[in-house]
Amino acid sequence: MTEPGQGQEPERAGSRAERLRNWWRPEGTWRRGIVLAVLAVLLGIVMLLHSRIPNDVGNLGSLLETFLPWFGLCLPLLLIAAVLRRSATALIALVLPVFAWVSLFAGQITDKAGAGGNLTVISHNVDADNPDPAGTSRDIVASGADVVALEELTSAALPKYRDGLAKAYPYHTVQGTVGLWSKHPMSDPQPVDIKLGWTRAMRAVVTYHGQPFAVYVAHLPSVRVKLDAGFTANQRDASAKALGETIAADPAKKVFLLGDLNGTMNDRSLAPVTSQMRSAQGAAGDGFGFSWPASFPMARIDHIMVKGVEPVKAWVLQPTGSDHRPVAASVKL
Repeated sequence: MTEPGQGQEPERAGSRAERLRNWWRPEGTWRRGIVLAVLAVLLGIVMLLHSRIPNDVGNLGSLLETFLPWFGLCLPLLLIAAVLRRSATALIALVLPVFAWVSLFAGQITDKAGAGGNLTVISHNVDADNPDPAGTSRDIVASGADVVALEELTSAALPKYRDGLAKAYPYHTVQGTVGLWSKHPMSDPQPVDIKLGWTRAMRAVVTYHGQPFAVYVAHLPSVRVKLDAGFTANQRDASAKALGETIAADPAKKVFLLGDLNGTMNDRSLAPVTSQMRSAQGAAGDGFGFSWPASFPMARIDHIMVKGVEPVKAWVLQPTGSDHRPVAASVKL
């Protein structure tokens, strides 16, 4: 005869010990979900070593870097899968990609805005096919910005922008398909050669209460993702190099770059520009500041960069008639 419950405790303990001893078996807690664990480790490696991924074939490295923040969407999916699979291995492996994403982007998801800015600038690719240039002009005027850079201007739409902005911005210049409007005196406007054969970049000097600063407006060549050629960005990369060399040689102590660079701050191919300037969004923005496409922004390819001035606040404005959203920044001169 055996008393009720007698011998049950050792059996349970033995079962636990057996499971720990046989963790390598396919049905074990640790071995279960090995595929999920491998995927998590690979994701972490890609994020941590993204700069090592070569651009030799289809500019793959630049393509990944353009959408790198979105890799974070994989983290909750892997977490849910690991929990459902009851895989301790997958959960532990998930630590690597979480660490990688937090290391890269945690500083961008907080609000870094400060106070004390005395000059506001806007950059906006207004879109050559914008159906309402007059409405876009009204939106820009309503922002109250001191200096406005517009890209992708067309000969047909330009008169409407001039008329719509004339009262609020008495100083302006247009060079090719880019233009600059200012509430403050402007001088020495000139085109900038970015190796395209036509003008899509310019420089001018704006003077704010006796303080001059150089303003560059640029619209780098577009990039495409093609199945047969990958991320076609060679022309953009050559223009970025030319623009970076021009800015580096500029004698001005205070420099602004406003424009559509068709690439993100993470894209290594824009290093000739980004390595010498500070992103207003990165320094004083709230969140990632995605600006394109306007209907569902997935990347920040429209930029405000500075050198020699302090960004205080940066933000993205509401959509206009363009396929890009305007980006704005307040700085302290």
